[in-house]
Amino acid sequence: MYRVDLNCDMGEGFGQYSLGHDEEIMRYISSANIACGYHAGDPSTMNKAVKLAIENGVNIGAHPGFPDLQGFGRRNMAVSPQDVYELVLYQIGALSAFVKAQGGSLHHVKPHGALYNMAAIDKSLASEIAKAVYHFDPQLILYGLAGSEIIKAGEKLGLATANEVFADRTYQSDGTLTPRSNPNALTSNIDEFISQAIKMVKEQKVTSTVGIDIPVKADTICIHGDGSNALSFVQTIKEIFRKENISIKPILGR
Repeated sequence: MYRVDLNCDMGEGFGQYSLGHDEEIMRYISSANIACGYHAGDPSTMNKAVKLAIENGVNIGAHPGFPDLQGFGRRNMAVSPQDVYELVLYQIGALSAFVKAQGGSLHHVKPHGALYNMAAIDKSLASEIAKAVYHFDPQLILYGLAGSEIIKAGEKLGLATANEVFADRTYQSDGTLTPRSNPNALTSNIDEFISQAIKMVKEQKVTSTVGIDIPVKADTICIHGDGSNALSFVQTIKEIFRKENISIKPILGR
């Protein structure tokens, strides 16, 4: 039996909590990464997302990003390592307040968007993210791109880490994600989506855009909750995984 965590970026709406299909998707995943108000979300949305996760028995993670609502946190910003430490620590604290108030527990931290991608290759930024997580609570799990500097920085500090892969994104030969500015960065073909997910879990490999198989460690698979096909993707992947002897299970900490 294979096993993998299935996570989704959630709570990325505002006010009336109207973006995506969070309520439906929450029934199919094992971990939720909840926006903390910088790239998306607000206090009301965060509170509702936490409540929804607790009701469904889903692990709760903070999803800190750059303070860039207009760009949805997907635009690179000129930030210092100290900036990154402070903005990550601030956002973890914000979400943790809602989790604590509802009697839940924070499980992990996963950076968002441009912050995630920049820190995946920048040791100094990755180190500050890991440090912020460790200083807030060394029992938290740090989610990051499989094999990236984020994972290495977390391991160096003694944090539990989760190597993340993406079923709906394409990969470069160095193991990084194809930038969203490229037309082939994402796939909306559900057959390709499922095939890539199965290969990453069972073979620990992914085929790059130039046709080369590269190794990946798949502890957790991300489903983007803001995608137009997110609900059908998560429904299909859970059913196919059952047939493929792949169990969806949460990441365990230390």
